[in-house]
Amino acid sequence: MKLTCYDYNIMYLQITLNVDINSCGVKLMRILIVDDNPTNVIIIREILKKENYRNFITASSAKEMLDLLGISAVSGEVKVQSSEIDLILLDMMMPEMDGIEACRIVQQYEHLRDIPIIMVTAVGDSKKLAEALDAGAVDYVTKPINKVELMARIRLALRLKQEKDWHKERDQHIRDELKLAALVQNAVLSLPIVEESFEIHALFQPSFELAGDLYAWYSLGDGRYGVILLDMMGHGISSSLFCMFIASVLKDTVTTYVEPEKVIQELNRRFNQLHIEEQLVQYYFTAIYLVIDTRLRRIDYVNAGHPPGLFFNGNAEKPILLESNCHPVGLFDRMDAQPQSITYEEEGHLALYTDGLLELVGGEQEEQLDFLIGHLKGDHSWQEESMRSAFFKENIIKERDDDKCLVWVSLMKGNDK
Repeated sequence: MKLTCYDYNIMYLQITLNVDINSCGVKLMRILIVDDNPTNVIIIREILKKENYRNFITASSAKEMLDLLGISAVSGEVKVQSSEIDLILLDMMMPEMDGIEACRIVQQYEHLRDIPIIMVTAVGDSKKLAEALDAGAVDYVTKPINKVELMARIRLALRLKQEKDWHKERDQHIRDELKLAALVQNAVLSLPIVEESFEIHALFQPSFELAGDLYAWYSLGDGRYGVILLDMMGHGISSSLFCMFIASVLKDTVTTYVEPEKVIQELNRRFNQLHIEEQLVQYYFTAIYLVIDTRLRRIDYVNAGHPPGLFFNGNAEKPILLESNCHPVGLFDRMDAQPQSITYEEEGHLALYTDGLLELVGGEQEEQLDFLIGHLKGDHSWQEESMRSAFFKENIIKERDDDKCLVWVSLMKGNDK
């Protein structure tokens, strides 16, 4: 007999993935029958067989059921394994451990909670039935078992299980895609530069899988460097996609236009070219872009609605603030960006950041800036562990609601030639 591609696909799923597939390519749902009375087990098995349900197993006690589900006591601890059960028909009244107690145990494990449990009982006590449903059972059938009633409840429970499994698989697929997208997004971030008169590093912590912050720097030749840090409005996938668009045009824009006002204006033009129809939210981003000339010891910059950059010059206690001097990028068709300049003679360092760092402390912006300055002043050299400890503590990840980014530029005297 000649096998088709379809046959090979089914064989792959059956052998490699250990999935039971029927002739139509549909996953066969596995049913676990739990009853201490062999007669009841035989009756249920025969009903299932006549309805073409043949993928089932049996257990004569609640403890045996737990073993089949992968829950067993090992050295006084609970060992949990994966389960291939899709539905449990569980007798309510059994010796040693009844069905209600067993149901409660199953519900303790997240990977087993989605298995629908139908109680099979001869008890007509509404309080007991309510207790079973509260313990996690999704439905019940009464003895003597009515074939039509049993199969109707089984079909409903299995349909719900299939829908839950589909959603779980889809959610897992989305999570995997987001992880891959995060790796791609992280790959476009610039690597550190360490040279005699110029050094630049960054720390970055997204609030979700994908981020709305982006930093980059490029050598412009003759001891000049273009450095940009931007923060896209909002969070999540939409903001990250806008960020990736900007990343795709950034290098060409910076190396072609170079000057701060021209770069910001070009980014504004490119961003507005997206022309997203019927958007409910106006997207924009704040940015600070600098051209650092290490030979002339001069910094030209434009701050488009971004938190003020901090320039620590020599031994000065207070930094020079590189404050906003135009509106954020993308709000309007045209931008009037006026560049600012500062010069330095001594060694110093620049600290650029997104507002996620400011939000680490409450209060007004002045108080938040004092907090940052207190941690960022001092040594001009990059102290990664100190910065990570101050601003990127792992124990506050769940509490944060914004991306956090810090860019550090060390400016040394170096060789003027």
